[in-house]
Amino acid sequence: MAFGWRASGSTNAELVDNLNRQGLFKSERIKEAMLAVDRGDFAPANPYMDAPISIGYSATISAPHMHATALHYLEDVIKNDSRILDVGSGSGYLVACFAKMIGPKGKVVGIEHIPQLVQLSINNLKKNHASLLENGVVKIIEGDGRLGYEQDAPYDAIHVGAAAPEIPSKLLDQLAVGGRMVIPVGRDNQEFLQIDKISEDKLVKKRLMGVIYVPLTSKEEQIGHRRIQYV
Repeated sequence: MAFGWRASGSTNAELVDNLNRQGLFKSERIKEAMLAVDRGDFAPANPYMDAPISIGYSATISAPHMHATALHYLEDVIKNDSRILDVGSGSGYLVACFAKMIGPKGKVVGIEHIPQLVQLSINNLKKNHASLLENGVVKIIEGDGRLGYEQDAPYDAIHVGAAAPEIPSKLLDQLAVGGRMVIPVGRDNQEFLQIDKISEDKLVKKRLMGVIYVPLTSKEEQIGHRRIQYV
């Protein structure tokens, strides 16, 4: 799945419309969430280009088509009172989109291990979505995303924004029965996987597409890493 410049726009509304026309999502619910969260608040340059943009510290805000894809595959398990975990939350963009898809009794936890990016995401959210932080619907945590965040588990939906060499067991443990995780897995040949937790002892895995993401790794390794995220 490579949409690239074909979905780019000159405004947030045009970008979202192009993503919709490309078939990245079909529901009004996702469209409304992406329209409500202006990517210009989260990307430091070229926010409406359908491409990943560097946000520093060897991290990017993913291309809009990948954000739309994640929302599409997780939508079925996101209800008004859902708990959602975003691993490698970076700029905070997808956290805000998730928050627009739940009600006041739901919660979105973004976990990011680079402290400067934790602060960046909080600052980005405060531009036009400060109420999400103030009312507790959104929480941004500094920590190792590979370990998840047990305090607010279990999660109905988990999104992982970097490629793990293998699926982290802690994230599977923190996925609710009936919940779903989307995660890029692999080193050189990465796959975007959907994992549904049918019961405590049954998982169903589905390959969605090939991708290229930055690795899900330690803070020390990431800061010294120079690989670019292409999706």
